[in-house]
Amino acid sequence: MVTEFAEIEVKPGLEAAFIAGVEKSKPAFLRSPGCHGVGLVRSVENPLKFVLQVRWESVDAHMVTFRASPEFQEWRGNVGHCFASPPNVWHGEAVA
Repeated sequence: MVTEFAEIEVKPGLEAAFIAGVEKSKPAFLRSPGCHGVGLVRSVENPLKFVLQVRWESVDAHMVTFRASPEFQEWRGNVGHCFASPPNVWHGEAVA
């Protein structure tokens, strides 16, 4: 099991639209093979910064299967217009 961390900064004034787009996209993530959950965290210090956390069975479930799917296109259609810059995406695994 790995967790995708997508650090996302949104354009000023689009914070609510981004949060709504993430909520709208949750079913797309959850019906994707290998997805085990999705959540969103917002920075207290900078409310334009968010971290999307998605639990995947493997890196390939995210980077190969999901990225080539209609569900990825749905996700980007729901939130892509809110991005101030491309997300910084990395994967982690629990070690302690």
